[in-house]
Amino acid sequence: MWVLAVEDDQALLSAVEGVLTDEGYQVDTAERGDDGLLLAGRGVYDLLVLDIMLPGVDGITMVKTLRSKGVTTPVLFLTAKDSVRARVEGLDAGADDYLVKPFAVEELTARARALLRRNGKTAPEGEMTYGPISLRVHEYDGFVDDEPLKLTMKEFELLKYFLQNKEQILTRQQIFDRVWGIHSDANYGVVDLYVHYLRKKLGACEQLIRTVRNVGYILKKGD
Repeated sequence: MWVLAVEDDQALLSAVEGVLTDEGYQVDTAERGDDGLLLAGRGVYDLLVLDIMLPGVDGITMVKTLRSKGVTTPVLFLTAKDSVRARVEGLDAGADDYLVKPFAVEELTARARALLRRNGKTAPEGEMTYGPISLRVHEYDGFVDDEPLKLTMKEFELLKYFLQNKEQILTRQQIFDRVWGIHSDANYGVVDLYVHYLRKKLGACEQLIRTVRNVGYILKKGD
């Protein structure tokens, strides 16, 4: 799972990054709200952990802006504001959960897991399915009706991203940023190439990965 943490307290940001990394998440960080908004706007993260009081753009404005652009990434607010009014303001802005500072490490990780489960990003058994397609995380392979696909690592990451976002349109940029990384030297053409590879391995299920012309792709069953 890929998490973005935005916090202007460097010590706390470092601690949050360390805790989430130890839990197995890939973590990007930012200390300013405007920088965080730019990163979060790519729509490639599984979870956003945000402070409310931030330089540049505050957390409330960040979430409102993201939601207005259709970014549905779950948001966990970390804040010193513990009044009912403050919590309501954050939730009404589009946040999914609220954690008051200071907080226990165990509660942070538990809330992160809960949000990811709630949004279908993880499954307790480590398996994701869509129709006859399944992906077994611990085996690093995909299956169609229990027949292994023998995926390469990039094909595995690509299929996982489609399954995590099934029936949602994913742009080429989103796929590229998620599977190859924001700082990769490759170009967006590699996305089309690997979608082609994945479709070939899916065989009769290849039609489930639909092309959205001039935009990207979507994993969706027939209407």
